[in-house]
Amino acid sequence: MSSEKKIKELNIILPEAKAPVGNYVATKIIGKLLYISGQISINENSELIKGKVGKDLDVDQAYQAAKRCGLSIIAQAKKACKGDLSKIKSCIKLTGFVNSTDSFTEQPKVINGASDLMVSVFGEIGMHTRAAVSTNSLPLGVAVEIDAIFELK
Repeated sequence: MSSEKKIKELNIILPEAKAPVGNYVATKIIGKLLYISGQISINENSELIKGKVGKDLDVDQAYQAAKRCGLSIIAQAKKACKGDLSKIKSCIKLTGFVNSTDSFTEQPKVINGASDLMVSVFGEIGMHTRAAVSTNSLPLGVAVEIDAIFELK
């Protein structure tokens, strides 16, 4: 099943692919690789999902924040592919950053929010390598930021 059909089947509404707010680009294609800049946790009302995981948010809330980052990644990929997600050959890597307390150690469970989404939408080509990293803060106080690399056909 195509990723577009899967998005409809799962009742997923992709957010708007936001323009960068700094001196960088949201996406860059080099050869057959599509790089997507870090996408921060923003809810369906375009509000930042802020806080420190392990203090302000629990694992389930942070998982949902990571899923929101994943939705933004897919939206950026779709925009970079001129609206055609069938141009995606493979999700190569996600790198997830979790704004968490010093004692929080479940970063992989948080980043699963984005990983699970990639596999749900893209199937086997959504399987990827990954890093799930803790950090003491993220831009604008958000809970999660994730970047991605895709291979194009």
